[in-house]
Order: sequence, then C-alpha cells, then structure tokens
Amino acid sequence: VVADGNTEAVGIPEAHRFAHVDLRDREGMTVLAEQIRAERGLDGVFTAGTDFSTTVAWVAQALGLPGIPYETALNATDKVRMRRLLNAHGVPQPAFRELGKSDLPLSVLEHLSLPLVIKPVDNMGARGVRKLQTEEDLVRAFAAALSFSASGRVIVEEYVPGPEFSLDALVADGEPVLTGFADRHIFFEPRFIEMGHTMPTAVDHAAAREVVEVFFKGIRALGISPGAAKGDVKLSPRGALVGEIAARLSGGYMSGWTYPYAHGVNLTAAALRLAVGEPLPDLSPREHDHSAERAVISIPGRVARITGVKEARRSAFVRDLFLRVNAGDPVVFPANNVEKCANVITKAPTRDQAIAAAQEAIAKLFIRLEPGGAETEAFLFTDKTAPRAFRLAVKQNQDFFDGLSGWYGDPGRLDPKKPAVLTLPGLAEEEARDWHGLSLPQAAAEVRAQTGLCFLNDPAGAPCVVGRLFWTALLAGSVPGAVWLLDTLAAQEDHERLTLFMKGKAS
Repeated sequence: VVADGNTEAVGIPEAHRFAHVDLRDREGMTVLAEQIRAERGLDGVFTAGTDFSTTVAWVAQALGLPGIPYETALNATDKVRMRRLLNAHGVPQPAFRELGKSDLPLSVLEHLSLPLVIKPVDNMGARGVRKLQTEEDLVRAFAAALSFSASGRVIVEEYVPGPEFSLDALVADGEPVLTGFADRHIFFEPRFIEMGHTMPTAVDHAAAREVVEVFFKGIRALGISPGAAKGDVKLSPRGALVGEIAARLSGGYMSGWTYPYAHGVNLTAAALRLAVGEPLPDLSPREHDHSAERAVISIPGRVARITGVKEARRSAFVRDLFLRVNAGDPVVFPANNVEKCANVITKAPTRDQAIAAAQEAIAKLFIRLEPGGAETEAFLFTDKTAPRAFRLAVKQNQDFFDGLSGWYGDPGRLDPKKPAVLTLPGLAEEEARDWHGLSLPQAAAEVRAQTGLCFLNDPAGAPCVVGRLFWTALLAGSVPGAVWLLDTLAAQEDHERLTLFMKGKAS
C-alpha cells in the first residue's frame, strides 16, 4: 500500500493499492493505517529517502507498531532540535544559532563569524541552503530560507570546509550497523548541489573510522532505534563533524541503488524487516564492487529534445539511467538537489571504471533546448551571478577572447547548416572541465558534432564568422549554451532580425 498527496505520483503504477493521503497529514495517515489493519492486517510503516520520518513514527506509535518514538523522529528532522541534542551529548558539530521570522538576521553575527551557512530548519534536498560570505548575503538569504520552512524558522551555522560523506546505518537494540559510506561530490557555491556520489569511499582507513565513530555517536545521542539512520558528515581541519542525521535510509539513489550494486546487500529489504519487528539479517557484503551516481543538469530553458538515451543506457557498466525531464518541459540550473534532469548509475570492478563509465554515459546524453528562450539568453549573456561552465586559464586565449568582435562579416550570410566560428588559438591547452566532466576542447568538438559548425583560424574571406558570441555562450553554458546560440541564430527569419539579435548579444 502506497500513500501520496499527489494523484500523479510516478510510483502509483508500482503499488498494489494507492491511497490519496497527504504524507504530512499525520491524522489522515493514521486513519488510513487503521483501515488497512482492519481490512487485511498491518505489520509496519516505512519510508526511505524522504523527510516524512515523523509521519512514519507518529503512525507506528499510534498503532503500537515497531519503530522509533515520534519525539525521536522530531529530533532527527528539526535541525535545531537535532543540534541541541547533539550538543548535550558532546557530539562534534558546527556552532549554530536559530532565527525566526521576527528575528534580525544580522543578530547571529554577535555569536558566529562569517563565512556561514543558512538552512531552513525543516526541509531537505538543499532547498534554501546557501553559503554566506557577507552581511548582505545573510540578509538576502534569510528570506529565501524562511520560504522553505513550514515552521518559519532557519538555522545559521558556521561554514566548515572539508570533504563530505554520506553514511547509512541500520540500528537494532541501540547498536548501529554501517550500511553505506560514500563520497559526496558537492558543487556550485554558494549553493550546495550534489552532482553525485561514489560508493564506497576512497578516504583512508583512519579518517573513515573517525567519520563512522562520530556518525554512530550522533545516532545514539538522537536515540534512533530500532530503525534506519542517514548521516552527512564532514571531515574538517578539526576532525569529523556531523552535518545532519536523519531517521531514515538515504535518498539520492544511495540506499536503494549504489549500496546494493557495490556490496550485494538489499538494504531496503533489511530496513523493512526492522520496520515489522524482525531481527536484522546478515548485512555482510556479498560483493566488493564500486558504484557511481552522477547527475545530469541543464542551463535554464525549455527542452526541445533529448538524444543519446539509448546509447547512454547501453554504455559499459551502466546499470540505470533515470530521466526526470521530457521534451517540452521547462528546466532550470539547479538551486537545490531536486532540480536535476537525469541520473546515471554505474557498477564496475574498480572505482575509476565506475566513475569513467558514468561520465561517458552522460557525454552521450544531450538535452537540447528550444531556441530563442529568454531564460537561456539571460543565463548566457546577462546573469552575472550564474555559475560558469568554464573559465579560460591560458593567457593567450583570454587575450584573444578579450579582443574578439561578436561576429565578423554580414550576419545575414551566416550559413545555418554549417556556421563558421573563429577558434581560440590555444584551445587544446585549456584543461578546465565543466559540470559534467567535459574539457573545453571536448565541449567545442561536441558542439561541432551537434551543429555541423566549422572552426576557422581567420575570418578573412568568409561571408560571416561568429566570434565572441559563440565563446561567451560556450564558456557560460558549455555544449547546451553554444548549441542554443547557433540554433537561435539559425532560427532568425530574416537578415534584419538576425542582425539585431547578434548586435544585442555582442553588446
């Protein structure tokens, strides 16, 4: 039996029975559970990868089913309650302060020093989470973080540098058993966007032991037993620190995909056993492989078409490709971890093979945007705060770019089937990589494959050659940005419109 407030939830066809109940409606869920128990029996309540562990605990407690107390679930969901309890038990963690709607955001600076991190107290998926470098950042981010909090509260924490890890554990009789330890790959400060994780971790044994010890100490402090625990732990210059601990299995394709692929253990099945009061099964790893999950993201716009899906799925070591968007869907550059376009998951004998396979599959997948979109145009040409795919590192190329004109020749004579682009003199020397792992030379080659463009070393004699316009779009938006530009140029209906567009972007 599956419940959801969304009558179009993608998992409905997989359920034997679907019940339309909002997961935040604890009383409604309790009534549903009582109906199910009366009709056919009910042995347990369970969730994985969601922020509804409080609803699960509420229903289980009301019906006398196995699980953690409701107060424990609250402590593991409300970030301020969690921090206070961890503090009381001496668990290492960042310093913090709570703010409500009526508080002055700058008041936290009486207790904490920049840089800081602001988060909604009661949300997940990095919604509303932001790194703060200045007082202005704090004031601006305060309102945004509040908008993601149902209780109207935020938590401000000291920023802690260092690698971050995701961990899972199952807990019986107060004793946690580690069931997952992965390296998280976080990008795009001041946001914290997870572009994937790799299982198992590559951190050395001593550091891994410290991370696990702090995680287990946090689980015991929160009183999570029996049940599942998911932790984000940072390895900072002063040691391992708890980022967050939740009373559930991890999401992000970790507990249900990468852990089983790497270790041959069905973690969800084991957690379900706990949820119905059965003892933990043997959780010893059956396999010793590696699994990588990587996200596919897009620049803003609307999807025209997606190509390379079959080729990506057929790639060596690829086990899953989950598409989250289709043609016609609007897409954004992610501001949190629920705004991605696809996820690729691999399983391979070695870590390097698993990572390379994921990157190769993503390179075959291409999300082409509709030409002319205002959101795409703004991201590429006017939004100074947007992340950039590349920054030129070779001085020769930067000097050349700075001296480029937007185009050369007559815009009305641009060949839409084979547009000419003035190349960078030292393109092959650029080593920076975009958010999907493509180098600048690789990205330029992929744009050529997608559009049929030809690169020229000299604009002389050509009727129209695109210069700075192309490289601005490629540096900002990688392959999708440059392809969008060339598609947009090709879509201009007449000489005058094309000239106006190119002049507008060049300025």
